[in-house]
Amino acid sequence: MLYKIFKPIAFSLDPEFVHDQTIDFCSKHPHWAKFIGRKDLTQDLSLKVGNLKWDFPVGLAAGLDKNGQCYDFFSSLGFGAVEIGTVTPLAQPGNPRPRLFRYKNEQSLRNCMGFNNGGAQLMHDNISRIKCKGPPLGINIGKNKITPDETAFEDYVSLYDQFKAEADYIVVNVSSPNTPGLREHQSKMGLESILSQLNRRESDCDLFVKISPDIDLDSVNDIVECVGKYGATGIIATNTTIMKDRGVGGISGKLLFDKSQKIRQKCLDATASSDIELIGVGGFSNFDQIENYWRCGGRSLQIYSSFIFQGPQILSDIQSRIVGLMEKYRTQNLEELLLILKEEK
Repeated sequence: MLYKIFKPIAFSLDPEFVHDQTIDFCSKHPHWAKFIGRKDLTQDLSLKVGNLKWDFPVGLAAGLDKNGQCYDFFSSLGFGAVEIGTVTPLAQPGNPRPRLFRYKNEQSLRNCMGFNNGGAQLMHDNISRIKCKGPPLGINIGKNKITPDETAFEDYVSLYDQFKAEADYIVVNVSSPNTPGLREHQSKMGLESILSQLNRRESDCDLFVKISPDIDLDSVNDIVECVGKYGATGIIATNTTIMKDRGVGGISGKLLFDKSQKIRQKCLDATASSDIELIGVGGFSNFDQIENYWRCGGRSLQIYSSFIFQGPQILSDIQSRIVGLMEKYRTQNLEELLLILKEEK
């Protein structure tokens, strides 16, 4: 109800202004989340994701809380995990405004933000103020725009070393379309230069690589090979997509789903005989898409744009549909349900 009142007002204003004001409010008033969030039920909706336990299969994708100001708020909403960032070693302003655009009829967004964030020290300070013991905390890391491509691995190593003790999982972001040259690090050579260095760091922190939906399917095999070779936990598929007819930047939301799902399916096929984890993200906007993802072998997922367009109620709606499927198949927990759905496929 509250979001139905808030949304028309918010959507009449500049998207980035609304985003900044909302983040500021949520950081100062985390207790509001309990009035609009998902309520825990007696059913076991937890999943094992890498070495972590998510109490709910849907997490918050990176990009909404860039500086880690609102973990307490988003964790209280009922997300299974909360991913913050992208953070870079040094603060940077990002690209010129306007740089965030809504496509209301298509429930999609276009952003050309450019990793705008307050830097690693601000992120560290914000994390140190977290008050609640909540779901797994993911930190999405990227390179500064001024860092030469040939030394990009140094930014990732620096951030990994700084946050490996604070994060439950870390995400190597080499797939944003808004930092020049960044996507080149998805190549076999580029990814190896980063993962080979991180592999040498001692840590129990899970490590994921976030990939683009715009890569060719053959490149997925190279990425899976690198992830396995250097002992990373898994892959997050996918980031935003480039649609030149819409303008510069990355598209998320409904317009992204089909392209993202093709890459997710390729990842699922390529990792089927391994223990490499996949977290799906990119365009999920209804439960039928989630159910199909599970039937194809997927497990955990994240949302962003659908959360913006549908509000916190989307978590309760997903929960209700999961419980309905569990009752239909008479399963005791979500893990059992996913096995049945995969076998039916």
